[in-house]
Amino acid sequence: MQSVLQLLTTRTKQALARISAEADPLIQASQDEKFGDYQCNAAMGVAKKLGRKPRDVAQAIVDHLAIDDMCEPPEIAGPGFINFRLRPAFLAAQLAAIPKAADLTADRVGLPPAEKPEVVVVDLSSPNLAKEMHVGHLRSTVIGDCVARVLEFAGHTVHRENHVGDWGTQFGMLLAHLRHVKPEVMERPDELVIQDLESFYVEAKARFDADESFREESRQTVVALQSGDPTARRIWEAFCHESLRHCHDIYRRLGVRLIDRGESFYNGLMMEVVRRLEHLRDSGANDAVRDSEGALCIFPEGFKTREGEPLPLIVRKSDGGFNYATSDLATLIHRVETLGATRIVYVVGLSQKQHFEMLFAAARKVGWVGPRVRLEHLGFGNMLSKAGTPFKTREGGTVKLKDLLDEAVARARKVIEDQAPDDIRPQRNLGADQIAAVTETVGLAAIKYFDLCHALSSDYRFDPDIMLNLEGNTAPYMLYAYARIRSIGRKAGIDFAELPDAAVILEHPAEIALAKKLLQFADVFEILARELKPNVLTDYLYDLAKLFSRFYDKKLGVRVIDATPDELRLSRLRLCDLTARVLRLGLSLLGISTIEQM
Repeated sequence: MQSVLQLLTTRTKQALARISAEADPLIQASQDEKFGDYQCNAAMGVAKKLGRKPRDVAQAIVDHLAIDDMCEPPEIAGPGFINFRLRPAFLAAQLAAIPKAADLTADRVGLPPAEKPEVVVVDLSSPNLAKEMHVGHLRSTVIGDCVARVLEFAGHTVHRENHVGDWGTQFGMLLAHLRHVKPEVMERPDELVIQDLESFYVEAKARFDADESFREESRQTVVALQSGDPTARRIWEAFCHESLRHCHDIYRRLGVRLIDRGESFYNGLMMEVVRRLEHLRDSGANDAVRDSEGALCIFPEGFKTREGEPLPLIVRKSDGGFNYATSDLATLIHRVETLGATRIVYVVGLSQKQHFEMLFAAARKVGWVGPRVRLEHLGFGNMLSKAGTPFKTREGGTVKLKDLLDEAVARARKVIEDQAPDDIRPQRNLGADQIAAVTETVGLAAIKYFDLCHALSSDYRFDPDIMLNLEGNTAPYMLYAYARIRSIGRKAGIDFAELPDAAVILEHPAEIALAKKLLQFADVFEILARELKPNVLTDYLYDLAKLFSRFYDKKLGVRVIDATPDELRLSRLRLCDLTARVLRLGLSLLGISTIEQM
């Protein structure tokens, strides 16, 4: 599947070169179909450079365009916009050229891999191992997984890094409490099991606040851990392993793959960060590195305090301790120098915006990250309650992510049992285990899709009634659209994978509209891989599903299963198959599994 946007851009660039006007063609999809399918907005800017009238420049571009095989004659509108309308014959030929899906799990729907593969690090999820994952970890996990899937599909080498919080003073408290309540861990650390990490943390904190001797024991445990005491280290490793077990139960359920690399992994590198900065400071090689009130700092340009003074990134505190900046700089060194990353994406909430801006600026200022490496903070807003308030339990505590997933699955089962159309209700022909699998898929898909369909930078309200609706831009609607197409194949008595080669015939407006939307997938994926905005994909998939519904509607669209002659029937079944394949691929990029029956 070729990108129509790229084809038009290339052809228009050639036309601009023929009139001696090197410029960006500024091709984009039309916002209103009455003006065509694509629009060129270059004439106005070129006219200013050439000292000519915009419409004259637009006419000159049109006169030198070679797009007869793609488009109807272009139209010039307004001050110099050039409108393109794709020919049905071109659409048909492009769709017919998409190879069959020999393996649905590896189907690319004709999309080529990236011409220049990169090494990319995606920093996602990053829970604190002292507690169970809560709703605050959902967005980083789901968005990060989607970003990783998109970049992997594009052909890049992707490192999915789970930068877990497994180091710090609180672990002295937790390990000391562990010794008291589970003394057997001293002899059998591999057998450690904690059913409820949240309760364990609360108990440890209560003891720490109430008992001075326990506070002292906790402080000594921290010192022993950080100095490498074998016993403290063994207990710490067992606790981290048990904490990660809770996390990976969630990850497996969500279908998320990642590599755990805790803060402790970079402990040695943090000393290297300080050593390098001290060398820069002492040699005078970089005046951005200097001491401030006893702390070792980097002063990146452009950051000021409220008083207008230069704002430092503190790397080593005045008491000699390290902080997040130290760890993050060590992490950058590892990712650039060891992993060889040329693009690093941090999927972290918008509240950390300034931290990452300063981190990136500081890393470049001291020369540890060069211009060939892209550093991106993919910030996101908060998930709020249905009422628009912070998401809390009735008691005011933090909602566990596991509980949220359980609730979504339970609600999904009820929605399917009570509201699903008779022809897709799983009770009709599925066993109890299959029904459970379907409701698990739908419930988790609903949470993921609802999160991803919102603009990253915005807060959104978590509303189960909306996200599980069988109508609208929701996962249940998308899953139903896919399952419906698969059922069309069964009703037609054909296996889509075995459809014979046949010409694609586009005559009805509903066929042509569906064909155009299918070919837009290449353009949408290109934007998605560049900008990493999942809602671009969800919007596209929803539009595609709606257009398919219109295409299959007997009043507004066409007949499919009983269409005649047979060539027309095969063509329309081919459109069904291509739509299902694009839906399946698009949903998989979002981290959502499809189901054959819903």
